[in-house]
Amino acid sequence: MSDCWIDPATADYAYAAGAPVRDPADGLANAVWLRLATPLGSYWADATLGSRLHELEREKDVPRVMRLAVQYAEQALAPIRADGRATAIEVTAERPRAGWLTLLIEVTRASGARVTFQHPVRVI
Repeated sequence: MSDCWIDPATADYAYAAGAPVRDPADGLANAVWLRLATPLGSYWADATLGSRLHELEREKDVPRVMRLAVQYAEQALAPIRADGRATAIEVTAERPRAGWLTLLIEVTRASGARVTFQHPVRVI
């Protein structure tokens, strides 16, 4: 049985009809979200968990920042690949509107199945 799913839109556990919704990717969705949403070094039990994406919130919306966002996400997600839960992780970015980047993360699970995640990043 998988973990209770953390809804990226609300940053809270997801519920349907009063029952917890299970992670649709068997824990991988939560792992990706936690690694991207947690500022690097801020989690007391694991200083390596997290990303530097929070540093981009005060950056201007320029192409260089999009490249940094992809780089920071790749660094944050590398441990998922290193521990064997994924065989490949591909990160791309798009700019859906001014002030926002959307990271598109495609994870190839150890089973060979591909799962895609989206993660918004605010910039100014």
